[in-house]
Amino acid sequence: MILDQFKLEGKVALVTGASRGLGRALALALAQAGADLFVTDISDSSELVRTVRGLGRRCERTAADLADPSVPPKIPQACVGTLGRLDIVVNNAGIIRRAPLLEFTEKDWDDVLAVNLKSIFLLSQAAARIMVKQGEGGRIINIASLLSFQGGILVPSYTAAKSGVAGLTRALANELAPWHITVNAIAPGYMATDNTKALREDPVRSKAILDRIPAGRWGMPEDLQGVVVFLASPAASYVTGSVITVDGGWMAR
Repeated sequence: MILDQFKLEGKVALVTGASRGLGRALALALAQAGADLFVTDISDSSELVRTVRGLGRRCERTAADLADPSVPPKIPQACVGTLGRLDIVVNNAGIIRRAPLLEFTEKDWDDVLAVNLKSIFLLSQAAARIMVKQGEGGRIINIASLLSFQGGILVPSYTAAKSGVAGLTRALANELAPWHITVNAIAPGYMATDNTKALREDPVRSKAILDRIPAGRWGMPEDLQGVVVFLASPAASYVTGSVITVDGGWMAR
């Protein structure tokens, strides 16, 4: 049956930045579809672990600072060491820094690029090596942004990183296809998360954003759950190198 192609029983998924916001919703969706989870975040993810285990799935966690380049390559191996395999990676962790261009610091540039782009490359490379060795294919799903397509304002390092995520997604898809490893990205629209708190609290910017969204509302983390399950599942075996927007129609406007 077609619905069976969306089931993830027997799969192990690694989700970064999973303790709250988009990452938490993505992790829960994969668990609800049947996957066991290995989750990581710089903050405490114990509540998520309890919730996932309550669904009857295995779930292990580790604290990780992805800004340290020695850390991302170790995470996929830690997943295999505790859960036995690795089938799905969701590179969700990210940070943002806002300031006018003429005042933007080199540190804010470096910090964002380290977490939002470099760590994705390092973690995906390590995960792909494991998937190739397992010989059963795999799924890598990156979290891009509307700023993968647009310039934005006040966020040059975030825009550069997310534009890089889109390009890296396509590059990895090309090289990993022979091993049946698909690589795709989800580009969320304006979502109600901590990253957009300043925008939502600014009445002028918030109105300008909402006026452009055909759906007429900010997105919620749960709006990404269907697409992440699809991309992680056998149903998406012929989808690779794509960046899928989930934006309430923003890019169509």
